[in-house]
Amino acid sequence: MAKEFEMSMIGELTFFLGFQIKQLKEGTFIYQEKYTRDILKRFKMDDCKPIDTPMSTNTKLDIDESGIKVD
Repeated sequence: MAKEFEMSMIGELTFFLGFQIKQLKEGTFIYQEKYTRDILKRFKMDDCKPIDTPMSTNTKLDIDESGIKVD
């Protein structure tokens, strides 16, 4: 009985091992928004303009055998 009481005192789980947890009736969702913001801030990119996808999702990438090698 004491364990059940202790768990209810903790409240809803929101962070676990660096992950953010959102518990909804549709399910439990895990995401890393805070971690991503911290990385962007660390490299002074937190004011950059966000974009959805950096390139077309329909583009097929192939190896360029005759291309110049880069390091």
